[in-house]
Amino acid sequence: MKNNHFSDLLPDYLDNMLSDSDKQKIEQHLSSCIQCKLELDEMKLLFNAFKSDNVSVPSERLSAKFEAALSQEKSAIPKVVSIAPKKEKSNWASNLLKVAASVALLVASFQVGRVIQSQKNNQELIVLQDESLQFKQAAMLSLMENQSASKRIQGVNYIEEFPNPDEAIVKALANRLLNDENDNVRLNAFEALSNFTASETVKAAFINALEKEKNPSIQVAIIKALVKIQEKKAIVPMQKLLEQEDTQPFIKKEITEGLPKII
Repeated sequence: MKNNHFSDLLPDYLDNMLSDSDKQKIEQHLSSCIQCKLELDEMKLLFNAFKSDNVSVPSERLSAKFEAALSQEKSAIPKVVSIAPKKEKSNWASNLLKVAASVALLVASFQVGRVIQSQKNNQELIVLQDESLQFKQAAMLSLMENQSASKRIQGVNYIEEFPNPDEAIVKALANRLLNDENDNVRLNAFEALSNFTASETVKAAFINALEKEKNPSIQVAIIKALVKIQEKKAIVPMQKLLEQEDTQPFIKKEITEGLPKII
């Protein structure tokens, strides 16, 4: 039914192909709908015109000749079993549903294709980002091994590109903190590592640096970091610094104030 009318069922109604309930509904509707009534009348006129159309009938003599020729022709060719096409019930609404289903299938196919393409683009982007990250990491590690102190500092500062650096980067920075001959490189390495004090590798590097570092500024920075994270493994090396005569007074003061916060 379209727009509250029964236009698509009227042909079946005229062919008497509807169920009693559907027929009753249409007749009830026709009693009050002028549009459907006019449409039904037009269909009736058309159907009657088909029925009243005179068809020329061949003469009996011509029909006999035709039947004889047809029998002769049939006997001359192999017998073929024909499959008569199944008479389909005229149903406009069914055709409309088929068209709607085809459109829905086309739209669904388009959406699925778009989702698949989007996922493919995301995967390609992830691969590209991973390759870029690997390239930056290789550049960072290479710069930290450069003979030039400024290049090593540049390499250390590449840490800004790695919010979550892997163990290789952390160990390379720890190596700069513990073994680099340049004070500025060691200080930059300490500052880079101080953002990742939850790492056991970083904690161990700070404690080892505290035992061997001679630059007072770096010593104080390390002591403050270890006190802040309350690293108990730093208690012994701090106590040793307190006992050493060459330890600067302001460093001893920093340790004296920090130790109670750890213990």
